[in-house]
Amino acid sequence: MTYGFLLESIWHPPLMFEESGSNGLPPELELQALWFAGAFGRDFRTTGGNKVRIVQFGEWNRGAGPDFIQAAVEIDGELRTGPLELDPLAGDWEAHGHGVNPAFREVVLHVVFQTDARRIFTRTCEHGEVPQVVISATQLADALNRPQREVAIAHPGRCVAPLKGLPTGAIGRLLDEAAVYRAGNKASRWLRTADAHGRDAALFQATAETLGYRGNALTMRLLSQRAPLSLLKSEASAAEAILFGTAGFLSSDLHELAPADTRDYLRGLWDTWWKNRACFESTGGRVIPWKTHGQRPANHPHRRVGALTALAAVWPQYRRLALARPFSAKPLIDFLQSLEHGFWSYRHTLTSAASPKRVALFGKTQALELVANHLAPLAMHEEGMSFAVYHKLRNSAANDKVKRCGLRLFGSAKAAQPWMRRVCHHQALLQVYQDFCLEDFTDCKDCPFPEQLSQWR
Repeated sequence: MTYGFLLESIWHPPLMFEESGSNGLPPELELQALWFAGAFGRDFRTTGGNKVRIVQFGEWNRGAGPDFIQAAVEIDGELRTGPLELDPLAGDWEAHGHGVNPAFREVVLHVVFQTDARRIFTRTCEHGEVPQVVISATQLADALNRPQREVAIAHPGRCVAPLKGLPTGAIGRLLDEAAVYRAGNKASRWLRTADAHGRDAALFQATAETLGYRGNALTMRLLSQRAPLSLLKSEASAAEAILFGTAGFLSSDLHELAPADTRDYLRGLWDTWWKNRACFESTGGRVIPWKTHGQRPANHPHRRVGALTALAAVWPQYRRLALARPFSAKPLIDFLQSLEHGFWSYRHTLTSAASPKRVALFGKTQALELVANHLAPLAMHEEGMSFAVYHKLRNSAANDKVKRCGLRLFGSAKAAQPWMRRVCHHQALLQVYQDFCLEDFTDCKDCPFPEQLSQWR
C-alpha cells in the first residue's frame, strides 16, 4: 500500500469552500498571486461550458482597473487579448462597481472562487458578457497545499498507540512514502509556474518566497512577480533600486533619517528609483502589505529584499547550482551561505546602524528550506536526484510546525526525536499532519488514520 493510495482510499473529496462561505477563502491578494504563478494550471471551462486556455498571464496592473493587463486567452480556439479580473466571489463584479466602470470594458476573462446561489452574468458597461471561470475548491486546496481551516491542536492523537506498535522500519517506510508524495506535489506546482513564466521566473519566485519566511512569504512572492527577473536583467544597473522601490521601501527623505555612513547608498537608490518609479510604483490597495511586527531583526523584510538583490546580481552562478542535473545540495548551500552584499551583510534595515559582525544573508536553515520545498522535489521529478540522496539530507533544527506534527503523531518530543533529524522526514510529518490531523474536525474521534495504520507493514 502506498501513501497516495492510503490517502485516496479514506477521504472523500472535501467540501471545504462550498460549506465555509466567503470568510473561508484566503485574502484576495494571495489568490491573485497564486493565479499569476500558474498554480491552477492553464486549461479551464467557463460557466457556459466553453474551453479556456491561458496563453499569456499578462502583467500585474499597478494602478486602478482590472487586476492584470495584457493577458491572452483562447476561448474555444479564439484568441482574445486584454485585461483579466480576479475576484473571490462571483457577485464581487457588481458589488465593486466593475459593471459600470469603463476601465473594465475590455476585460477578456473573469476568474472567481465562489459562485452565487443565483446565476450571475458578468457584464460590462456596454452590456457585453465577460466569460467567467470558477476555480474549484479542489483546485484551490491543491494550490494552497493546506486545508482551509487549521483546527487540529497539538496534543497527542489516537495514532500514537498504533504508531508505537509499528516496527521502526515500517514507520520509516510510511514517512518515506509521505515525503515522496509531498515532493511530487511540490514539483508539480513549481512546473506550473515554469510553464506560465519560464524556469528562471519560477526559481526567482520560489527563492523570494523562501526568503520571506512564514510572515512575508506571500509578500516576497508578490514582489518577485511585480519586479520579475527578466526586467531586472534588462535594467541591471537599476535592479536594486527597482526591487526596493517596488517593495515600497524608498522615499525622497529616507536618507535624512539614516546614519551618516548610509546616506550615499540610500540617496543612490532613490535617485535611480525616481527615474524608473512611474513604470513600477503601485497605488492604493495594490501596495504590497509587509509584516514587520514580530520579526527577528535578521528577518526584517528590508534584509530579505537585500538578499534577493544580492542573488539577482549573481544569478548565472546561482541558477547553475540550483538547477544542476544531477543536483547536489551542499555546493548550493555553501554558495548561499557565502553570499555577500556591501551594505546588507552588515545591516538589518535601510536606516539601522551597522552591525559589528557579518549577518548571513541566506542562512543554512533557510537554504535547506529552499532545497526541501522547491529544488529537491524538482530534481527528483527530473531524475536529477535520487530519493536515497534526498534521504541523507539532515536538518539542524525542527521548526515549531514540525514539532507540533511530531507531538501529535508520536505523543512526545522524545518519541518523535528519531524522525526529526532528516529533511525528508520533516516534509513527511507535515504531509501526514496536513492530510489527516487538519482534515479532521472531530478532535481525532473519526479520523481514519489510526485504523489505516494497522494495514501498513
